[in-house]
Amino acid sequence: MDEHNILAEQFEQNRPHLRSVAYRMLGSLSEAEDAVQEGWLRLSRSDTRDVENLGGWLTTVVARICLDMMRSRKSKHEESLEQSAHSLVDHTDKIDPEQEALLADSVGLALLVVLETLTPAERLAFVLHDMFDLSFEEIAPIVGRSSTAARQLASRARRRVHGADIAPNPDLTRQREVVDAFLTAARGGNFEALLNVLDPDVVLRSDLNVQPPNAPTEIRGAEAVAGRAIGGGARAAQPALVNGAIGIIVAPRGRLLMVIRFTIKDRKITEMEAVAAPERLRRLDLAILNN
Repeated sequence: MDEHNILAEQFEQNRPHLRSVAYRMLGSLSEAEDAVQEGWLRLSRSDTRDVENLGGWLTTVVARICLDMMRSRKSKHEESLEQSAHSLVDHTDKIDPEQEALLADSVGLALLVVLETLTPAERLAFVLHDMFDLSFEEIAPIVGRSSTAARQLASRARRRVHGADIAPNPDLTRQREVVDAFLTAARGGNFEALLNVLDPDVVLRSDLNVQPPNAPTEIRGAEAVAGRAIGGGARAAQPALVNGAIGIIVAPRGRLLMVIRFTIKDRKITEMEAVAAPERLRRLDLAILNN
């Protein structure tokens, strides 16, 4: 077997790991595949005879590629959330949607959404250190910082991801129980269970981005709201911290499309607000929930 084939075989052995790293940094399987392929091109053009740990070398190369891709997004002000919604369809010719959905579920939809709120350097430092155990000495040259600065990036990202900067709500546990019951009933199509968790006079308000043309932006009454919940995208919904309270994010394959905020009194949902306007979503503080 010649040297090129040996290198290709070693690369294929590392491909699943590299794809996993790239997906967590980019949040898109098609972009992750592009980053991994670029990693192969750089490997094939490099002299790696003195590389003792090829897997580590490849991880560093792919991480740098991902960082460049993330910074390019930022310099272009990133794609809008409306374009992200369209990209759920646009990428299907290149990537199996079911494959990407499974991968997003394995990572955690809420985590993918919160990672999108980090700066590229914060996201890279957090992913490489907290998810893949790279040392800050290894991460530092990738982000062009000292190891101490890389540690600070990861720490700042960790606080954002886990909501440490958000004031705790004394009713958080009770809120979680109510929202979990709502989600379980909606996913199961259990109309009676939804009525049990909704106040009879519950109000659901939605911004125009949520509704079809000419549809009402306000719905009142438990039966009407339960009917809308059963007909909605509950399977792509996950509980998360929204501005310090329990809410729901709707994020097919990790792409944030909508956030639902709740007002809960006496273990009943009295108000719901569905937010999908991109400028409003960007103003929300989101964090994953620790089980």
